[in-house]
Amino acid sequence: MLNGKNILLGVTGGIAAYKTTFLVRLLIKAGARVRVILTERAGDFVSPLTLATLSKNPVLTSFVNEKEESTDWNNHVELGLWADLMLIAPATANTLSKMANGTCDNLLLAAYLSAKCPVFFAPAMDLDMYKHPSSTTSFEKLQSYGNVMIPATSGELASGLQGEGRMAEPEDIVIFVKNHLSEGLILSGKKVLITGGPTHEAIDPVRYIGNRASGQMGFELAKTAVDLGAEVILVSGPTHCTVDHESILLQKVISAEEMYQAVHEHYPDADIVICAAAVADYRPKSAADQKIKKNEAALSLELVKTKDILLSLGKLKKKQYLVGFALETENELENAKSKLKRKHLDAIVLNSLNDTGAGFGTPTNKITFLDKNSAIIPFELKEKAEVAKDIFSEIIARYHA
Repeated sequence: MLNGKNILLGVTGGIAAYKTTFLVRLLIKAGARVRVILTERAGDFVSPLTLATLSKNPVLTSFVNEKEESTDWNNHVELGLWADLMLIAPATANTLSKMANGTCDNLLLAAYLSAKCPVFFAPAMDLDMYKHPSSTTSFEKLQSYGNVMIPATSGELASGLQGEGRMAEPEDIVIFVKNHLSEGLILSGKKVLITGGPTHEAIDPVRYIGNRASGQMGFELAKTAVDLGAEVILVSGPTHCTVDHESILLQKVISAEEMYQAVHEHYPDADIVICAAAVADYRPKSAADQKIKKNEAALSLELVKTKDILLSLGKLKKKQYLVGFALETENELENAKSKLKRKHLDAIVLNSLNDTGAGFGTPTNKITFLDKNSAIIPFELKEKAEVAKDIFSEIIARYHA
């Protein structure tokens, strides 16, 4: 939800300002770009240098930088337009009252009044201040303007009292913002199960049967599903691809058997299932316990079929929208159509090794999307991140039909 987002963080003069060091780190970790505005008094509670270091951007405190001889000024309009969302935390009673009434006497308030993006505010004040009618009026007025309030929690306050008014913890603020942004997304509340990468079938403790699949397509599909609001389970064979997102459960496996077990564990709860992994069709009948020595001129291996994961899912399919992948080198459409029908799929994604830039080990792919109703939709060669978006666009058009 926050990856690639521009976040303007406003910090006001309350004791909870020290928590913004943790908040900035969490926002950066989530992939956001962060710029920070401090009010004059906020600097009494948190170091501008610390926030500048963590955000990798200068911290702004006023319209002009009085310590430097420069004609440059901090353009509040530019800041308001730059932001994809604005977050004011902690938001003191003083600042909230000014926001509610349109008072504009510092850079933060000017940027707030110029913002064209969603604005979140996290109140932080003592118990009696939080319950005061004027504070309640500010909360209500700000929310009537379309701003989003992150409710304060109960706990020990700076005064020593116990009660409501404590700013939400940084982790909870990030979760709140992400959940709010995900509301209304097309796959919000849905579980998407994706397989990716190759499988390695052991010959001995050193060698294996595998293929050239990089796993990138599966990982791009997982990222796209999250951007659409889904909760994702990604079952991946051995790959150098990585992903770090709390809405993606990455389950690493090695062999086809391990992938079979993992997929079936999650399948009953899944709404959409995309099998993009290049699963080995055969494995050695038995793997040697010790490394096989190079003693003979030739080596014979007896191979047996691995379990057909996609076929097994097709037979068990109930509510799931099931999508397979077909990598072909000849009779591409005919083979893809046969696989689509034989394995009881809702759709299949075809790519051909005859197309330059498609298949394994490339950052691009060229696909054709086929569904069970005989639709055949070809796409041009694209980056795999864009291919993932095309695939989900076609799935969503049918899944919600």
